[in-house]
Amino acid sequence: MNNPVTLIKEKLTTVLTPTHLDIIDESHKHAGHAGAQAGGGHFLVTIVSPQFTGKSLIERHRMVYAAVGELMNTVIHALSINAQTPDEFST
Repeated sequence: MNNPVTLIKEKLTTVLTPTHLDIIDESHKHAGHAGAQAGGGHFLVTIVSPQFTGKSLIERHRMVYAAVGELMNTVIHALSINAQTPDEFST
């Protein structure tokens, strides 16, 4: 099985064509947690995509969840999302 970060990156890149994408595996912070024991990881995603333009925060999160949908509750137990447009993003 591929690295979970690689799988998430592939899904998000294919669907949302981000101009910036950063995925941090925070699973080590949740050792012993029920979701971690079941194999799902905890990830922090910062994604910048022009597709978020004109979308509310909830719509952006739904777009991200739709993109990684099949990975939820298998590879991903928890996902923290920071979704911005290119105009909103600053490094």
